Amino acid sequence: MEKNRRKSYYFCTFAVLLIAIIMTTPALFKEYIWLINTIYKAKAISLNDINGRWVETEMSGGVEMARSTFNRHKDAIEDIFGIYIDCDRKNGYKYFIGNDYVLHEESIQNWMLSTLSVNNVISESLSLQNRILLESIPSSDDYLEETIEAMKKKRLISIVYQKYSSAESKQFSIAPYCIKLYHRRWYVLGRFDSEKFAVFSFDRIQELTILDDTFEIDEDFSAEQFFSDCFGVVHGEDIPVQRIVIRAYGTERNYLRDLPMHHSQEEIRQDKDSSDFSYYLRPTLDFCGQILSRGSRLKVLEPQSLSEQIHQMLLAAAKNYE
Repeated sequence: MEKNRRKSYYFCTFAVLLIAIIMTTPALFKEYIWLINTIYKAKAISLNDINGRWVETEMSGGVEMARSTFNRHKDAIEDIFGIYIDCDRKNGYKYFIGNDYVLHEESIQNWMLSTLSVNNVISESLSLQNRILLESIPSSDDYLEETIEAMKKKRLISIVYQKYSSAESKQFSIAPYCIKLYHRRWYVLGRFDSEKFAVFSFDRIQELTILDDTFEIDEDFSAEQFFSDCFGVVHGEDIPVQRIVIRAYGTERNYLRDLPMHHSQEEIRQDKDSSDFSYYLRPTLDFCGQILSRGSRLKVLEPQSLSEQIHQMLLAAAKNYE
């Protein structure tokens, strides 16, 4: 329960920081990121060795980092990123990341740090700006920031929303439980009518207002757990969790090994031509779309019902070219 509350707190903090500083990372944040990366890559490192690497950077101006500055940075890193730097006094006073597990998993800390690290590299390579291509996120930053503000203050939000499948807009009053980034779109998971949940895409929100009404989030709610059986953002409560086995042919299996489609992925068989991967999830429409996007490189082996569903979807797609 406490872990979930801490995750929610860090989520709001990191998201607000990302919106505020992603385009122009202040010098201090560059130093924080450099310090985290340096200690994390070294596993364990003394302050003298940190300074040996620090003076080689342009940020240092050739001046060593004072211990007082190091301690301030260390405290700020824990406050802002939720990453704490510990010291092994029995091993020559070497510093290490005390909770390095947050940099191994799909955590906000890991995503935030990676994003800002890349931003640092790009900002220091402006001469290459025409040769570094990025993907834009069409969602409104204003709505994202307002939603995070409502989450922090436990306030309901009113949204005017239009689905792609509808010609008319509808108004909803929702309790914003969490937000999620998926395929270049931001989504908010909202609770309404006391017990129903729905996912709303920010780029389909036409108006958003923070209301005076407040809400209390369920203490046992976990955003990570809520989406753990999903492939993307479609929860699909009416679709049961199933064991799914997919065969990947040729080099496609290498792509799946490097970038798993789901955290439950496990390679269960391989030969010279193909590999089989198992998953435990709800085979919702977005998951089927991912399978279809891989074309002939993937084949659903089980369950048979999903295999047949993919088969019918492929036949329907082929008719568009007749």
